Amino acid sequence: MSFQTFTFYAFAAILVFAALRVITTRNPVHAALWLVLSFFTAAGIWLLLQAEFLAIALVLVYVGAVMVLFLFVVMMLDVNFDSLRQHFRSFLPVGTAVGMLVLLEMALVIVGSAVGRTVSAPAAPAGSNTQALGMLLYVDYVYPFEIAAVVLLVAIIAAIALTHRKRREMKHQDPSAQVRVRASERVRLVSMPSEKPPV
Repeated sequence: MSFQTFTFYAFAAILVFAALRVITTRNPVHAALWLVLSFFTAAGIWLLLQAEFLAIALVLVYVGAVMVLFLFVVMMLDVNFDSLRQHFRSFLPVGTAVGMLVLLEMALVIVGSAVGRTVSAPAAPAGSNTQALGMLLYVDYVYPFEIAAVVLLVAIIAAIALTHRKRREMKHQDPSAQVRVRASERVRLVSMPSEKPPV
């Protein structure tokens, strides 16, 4: 078994395990951490396929932007984070495991590029990867690309709708009720008998 084949199987096993942990864990923060590992492992597989642009786009866009959006939505939902903060140390093993796996994947990719590829790579298209990807996205697959953009737009609108709904603990003022108020509603005169001071 060549080193590249071993690296691919290792990345595939980590990717399947992380994807299963995303859907089986009960803690939303742990699920987000496992999803970061899934994205990073998929980027490593893209690197093995010599698709550097797709790998760095996956890391920058999904790990850097989409995961921030996911965490933002998780924080805005009605999750009891007081109990989660009490067990803050429980995040440490999962975070450490994810970080160590990411470092291991980076080391495998670096060692694989230093050792050299024993398997013949597919012929690279004329031009750069970015140019070939742009031709495929905006010429050959423009309609699926636009459909994906619409799906992402719907997801953004849903996230905004989730965060701006009325919540039980939210306090706000009603300007229309403040404008309609009358003087008799502001001050109430109460007649009370006078009391003699104690001697």
